[in-house]
Amino acid sequence: MLNLSIVIPVFRESQNIIKLVEGLTDNININNYEILFIDDDSNDGTEEILKKLNTENSKIKYFIRKEKAKDLSQSCMLGFENSSFKNILVMDGDLQHDPNDINKLIEIYDTQNADIAVGSRNLFNKKNEGLGIIRLTSSKILISIITLLLKKKTNDPMSGFFIFNKKIYESNKNKLLGKGYKILLDLIYNSGENLKIVDVDINFRRRGKGSSKMGFKVIYILVLAIIRNFFTKK
Repeated sequence: MLNLSIVIPVFRESQNIIKLVEGLTDNININNYEILFIDDDSNDGTEEILKKLNTENSKIKYFIRKEKAKDLSQSCMLGFENSSFKNILVMDGDLQHDPNDINKLIEIYDTQNADIAVGSRNLFNKKNEGLGIIRLTSSKILISIITLLLKKKTNDPMSGFFIFNKKIYESNKNKLLGKGYKILLDLIYNSGENLKIVDVDINFRRRGKGSSKMGFKVIYILVLAIIRNFFTKK
C-alpha cells in the first residue's frame, strides 16, 4: 500500500484550513498518510488553528517558518525535510486543488511507476474557472517561454499540485534554486536525472477565502528562475 506525506505550504489561509482538512480526511482512500502544514509565520490565527487540529488528529503536523522573507519553495523544502514517507504530495492551502483529485494522482503515479505525477490545469485545452483572465494569460505566456527555452517536460510546469518520490529531492536539493513560488519547476529542471513525468488533468477550482499571493514579485522571481535554468543548461 502506497504511503504519502501531504505537504501544504500556507500563508494567511486561516479561513480555508479547516475546510481543506475536512476534504482531505473525507476523500483520501489510503490509510497510511500524514498532512504537514508549513505556515510562513502568518498573523491571522493560522498557528492556533493548526495547533488545535494537531491535538485532534495525529496525522496532522505543522511547522512555522519564522524567517522574515516569505517563500513558498522554502516552506515546501521544510516540509520535505520533515516528511516521514518516500512519496510526497504538494498542494496549495487555498482550496483551489480538489482533495478528490488526490486519488487519481496516486493511482496514475503508482500504476505507471512515475517519478512525478503533475496535477495539470491543462491551460491551453480546457476552461479553468479558478483563474482570472490576467492570471490565465500570464500563466500561458510563462509556460510557453518555459517550453521554448527549457524543453517541454509537462503540460503545466507551474502547477502547485503534484506527487513525487522524495529521493528526487534528496539527491538534487543542492542544485535547487530553492526560492520562489514554483517548486515543481525547480525540481523538474534542476534534477540531474531523466525523470518519468506524467500529467493528470485536475479540477482547478476557484480559491476559497482570502486573496491570491500571485503578484509581480512572484512573476519576477519565476522569470529569473527560467533564465537561470536556461543558461545553466547551455
